Amino acid sequence: YSAPPTVTGFYLIDSLIARDFETFRSALSQLILPAATLAIFSLAPIARMTRASMLSILASDFVRTARASGLSPTKVTMTYAFRNAMLPVITTLSMVFSFLLGANVLVEKVFAWPGIGSYAVEALISSDFAPVQGFVLTMAVMYVLLNLVIDILYGIIDPRVRLEG
Repeated sequence: YSAPPTVTGFYLIDSLIARDFETFRSALSQLILPAATLAIFSLAPIARMTRASMLSILASDFVRTARASGLSPTKVTMTYAFRNAMLPVITTLSMVFSFLLGANVLVEKVFAWPGIGSYAVEALISSDFAPVQGFVLTMAVMYVLLNLVIDILYGIIDPRVRLEG
């Protein structure tokens, strides 16, 4: 399929803007394997932490009290247990996302995608250090912004974490 007219530089968005649904389907099908690679890499630690945290919370006294009060199992699980189990899961999610920033470079090289990671690797091989510094700065900014978002989510999920002053 031919490339859609460049508006944003992203084939999926540009093909939707141009209403070229065959190119959109082709671009989407080429995203499946790299996305599955990154998803499988990140899914295992998140699933394990969610399970461990939920088992710990479901065995606690306040959940037992909520069950004894006659609340439905769905309400107990979603309202009481899941919300309290989310803090360790979000912490794990932030660590996994920081690992994905590095894994993205590998996925781009393996699937021959032109991205910031492969650009940084090519710049490193050719000893062009300005793009490498830009890549490191970009990743550092993304990591700091991720930690800011995680701290804000902590305050939203558990109001006891918020600082008052």
